[in-house]
Amino acid sequence: MAVRRAVSALDKAAKKGVIHPNNAARRKSRLVLKYNAALAAVPAPEEEAPPKKRARRSKKEAAPAPAPKATRRPRKGKE
Repeated sequence: MAVRRAVSALDKAAKKGVIHPNNAARRKSRLVLKYNAALAAVPAPEEEAPPKKRARRSKKEAAPAPAPKATRRPRKGKE
C-alpha cells in the first residue's frame, strides 16, 4: 500500500534527521486524514444479507417468572 510506504519513508527520514520528527508526524497525520476521507467517499460493495432466523423462545422465556415471595423475619421475643 502506498500510504504505508510513505509513512515508513517519513519515519526513516525523521530518524536520520533529514526532517524534524514533528514535521514527519504532521505530514503523516495529513496523509492519513486524506486517505481516510478518500476511503469514506468510495461506497462499500453491497452484499446480500442472508435471511434472519426467527428466534425461538425457550420454555423458560415463554412462561412468566413467578413473583418473589415476601418473607418476614419473626420479631424477637414473640413466637
